[in-house]
Amino acid sequence: MAVVTGAGGHLGGNLIRALLAEGQKVRAVDLRWTRALDGLDLDWCPVDLREPASIRDALAGADVVYHLAAVISITGDPEGRVWSTNVGGVVNLAEAALECGVRRVVHCSSVHAFDIELYGGSLDESRPRSVRARLPVYDRSKAAGESELRAWIEKGLDAVILNPTALIGPYDFEPSRMGRFFLALWRRDLRALVDGAFDWVDVRDVATALMAAASGGRSGESYLVAGHRLSLRELAQIAAHVTGVEAPPLVVPMAVAQLGAWLLSARGRWVSESAPLFTSESLHALRNCPHIVSRKAELELGHRPRPPEATLTDLYRWFEQAGYR
Repeated sequence: MAVVTGAGGHLGGNLIRALLAEGQKVRAVDLRWTRALDGLDLDWCPVDLREPASIRDALAGADVVYHLAAVISITGDPEGRVWSTNVGGVVNLAEAALECGVRRVVHCSSVHAFDIELYGGSLDESRPRSVRARLPVYDRSKAAGESELRAWIEKGLDAVILNPTALIGPYDFEPSRMGRFFLALWRRDLRALVDGAFDWVDVRDVATALMAAASGGRSGESYLVAGHRLSLRELAQIAAHVTGVEAPPLVVPMAVAQLGAWLLSARGRWVSESAPLFTSESLHALRNCPHIVSRKAELELGHRPRPPEATLTDLYRWFEQAGYR
């Protein structure tokens, strides 16, 4: 049986669909039921990763645990949930997995666990992690979570770490911040773009890599799972080609966006939905993203990122079918 933590999220919903398509039995673990799980044939186990006893119950009988649960933040950690989940939650899960005799843990970390600010050229698995105090708390929490997991690997836990870049693609029920970005483009709600770039990977390709890591990854190893490095303008142009809706003509220079980040946060958004798309932390990523090298994942896990045009075609088709227009 496969256990998936963070099951109700964007990646969780895609991974569970892929596991079920292969005929695997799945236990979904999350704090709450979400639309991403509706209609799926699975066991449901509501768990708070900060509660060790409930985690042990959730892992009972598991062969593989896909640990996706995390608190993603581009607005700091005012309530402490980022650190307690991304670090403390990893400790609790690793201890429970070892006690329950889980064959393998596949831990989904992030490219942000690496200090992307230091490398303007390229980044591979040999680069230092995000430990400097000046870095965003999310980045530091993902690096610290990996460090804690490695301590349990030394105690005998069989675990593999994947570090995907920014996820985009279908079954984005929430929707995610990038999902809201693409919807805003489609609805003509976005007035300007920021002059920044990042690496974008199809969420389904990450799900495939996670499953490959469960069977073929090397214990204790990290694998960067990248897609394509594109500016927001390039991404918007691809979206425009897919939807026929013209991309915003205005591109705000990064220096101007950085100066205005505090105002954007104060006003709440650039588009009509809830949280801001751009903050000082998200701009940090868009400003510093190097070329991400996922050669190791390609060689050992068979990772083959699909073209962004295919990803956005499928995303907008799914948005339309799901009634997000």
